[in-house]
Amino acid sequence: MRPRAAVLCVVLVVLAGCSVPFSIGGEGTTGGPNGTGTGGAGDAGTATATADAPARNLADPADDVLGWEGGYWYNESIPVTGTDGLNESEQSALVNRTMARIERVRELEFESTVPVEVISREEFQGPPNATGGGARSPAFRIFDNAKFEALFLIGEENDSLAVQQSNSNQNVLGYYSPRNDSIVVVSDSETPKLGRSTLAHELVHALQDQQFNLSQGAPPTRDGYNARNGLVEGEANYVQRRYEKRCGSQWRCLDVGGAGGSGGGGDLHLGVYALEYFPYADGPAFVDAVYDRAGWQGVNDLYDEIPASSEQIIHPEKYGTDTPTNLTVRDRTAGGWERVRPNGRPDYATLGQSGLSAMFGYTIYDDYNRSSVVRPDEFINSEGRSVNRTDPFEYGLAPTDGWDGDRMAVYENDGSTGYVWKLAWDSPEEAREFVRGYRQLLSHWGGERVLGRQGVWEIERSSPFTDAFRISRQGDTVTIVNAPQPSALDAVHARG
Repeated sequence: MRPRAAVLCVVLVVLAGCSVPFSIGGEGTTGGPNGTGTGGAGDAGTATATADAPARNLADPADDVLGWEGGYWYNESIPVTGTDGLNESEQSALVNRTMARIERVRELEFESTVPVEVISREEFQGPPNATGGGARSPAFRIFDNAKFEALFLIGEENDSLAVQQSNSNQNVLGYYSPRNDSIVVVSDSETPKLGRSTLAHELVHALQDQQFNLSQGAPPTRDGYNARNGLVEGEANYVQRRYEKRCGSQWRCLDVGGAGGSGGGGDLHLGVYALEYFPYADGPAFVDAVYDRAGWQGVNDLYDEIPASSEQIIHPEKYGTDTPTNLTVRDRTAGGWERVRPNGRPDYATLGQSGLSAMFGYTIYDDYNRSSVVRPDEFINSEGRSVNRTDPFEYGLAPTDGWDGDRMAVYENDGSTGYVWKLAWDSPEEAREFVRGYRQLLSHWGGERVLGRQGVWEIERSSPFTDAFRISRQGDTVTIVNAPQPSALDAVHARG
């Protein structure tokens, strides 16, 4: 296995210019890798045709047409150099021409102009985005902490919402707000600047919202969230890349803000990042598979039937044909254990194949010990000695392929938490393969079998995930019960 420090360094370079996923509904944030692309440094000059189309009259049309927005054609030059930032009229010209180019690439019409605001990272990191996760009910925090602990990403000593917010504060480059129908770009420069890739990416989200209404039908679970984001972010990255390919070869593209940026830096949690990066990594390939089969109309149709699971994003051939199993977890508690039921959200979690793969993949990066459950070359997509910058992670891992559904219930007793996690697989062999990998995961985090207790493991106290676990398999279904110590397992969930 290659040295851990070298692997970590390479992947950090890949992740430096990325942001967190789009939050469906509400305020939310969205963004994608701030790609480099090619093209000239400036775009000053008179209106002329480019290689994208034959020379023609660039007069404004009588009606709004595809490839024209706010007074600018997609192949029209704008009187902007960008060397000293953008004034209001220059920013308007850049935004409108970028909208026209997105229309040209995506073959969809914007219905209205999209306001764009550029703010500093300090302003973005202030309230309400200050590290701490915002105002959440105690039940919500308990539930969320349990999920991330179950994934072996965030231990009991840390607050999961605060860790997620910290990652977001460091790496968001911009977001589109469906509530306000507007874009905010986060700049790390002392003089706020507007990077072309970030602008293009967020404008795709604005176009999606105008055409398909991104505010409707918020997914209730992590897997549903990653599945829908696989489409939403996948398409935004896919269109952004097609846009970037035309820069230099067909269009002169202005970039006021550079091609990258490390965000806020700091102690990025790579396990949480791998979980959140999923839609950007695997979403574009999913969209490309649909586009190759049915063109843009096929992509449009996806919004009428959103992918049902992250597995369908990882394996596009399963879209529309492999519906996840709808599992139930019956409460079988005793001794004061009670179900945690957060207000305003389901009282269960579904973490999906993307979550399970992040769980196994994080063992490459954590600093608990030098072992890992999967090899770096199994989880990290490389091209020679470099990491694939557009798709750095492989979420179709051997222990997680064959996922067919999961459901987790969280329980609490006098400040202690436990959970019951039921997972369905395509076959008994796939279930056995997951169990083998999960036992290796427990061992990685300091777990050992408890003598005389079938299927029971206990993780040592020095581990961030010290707890007891009971693993059982019946055919193609695996059930994991978690409690603070082995003696409490039956109280959390009596054997059936």
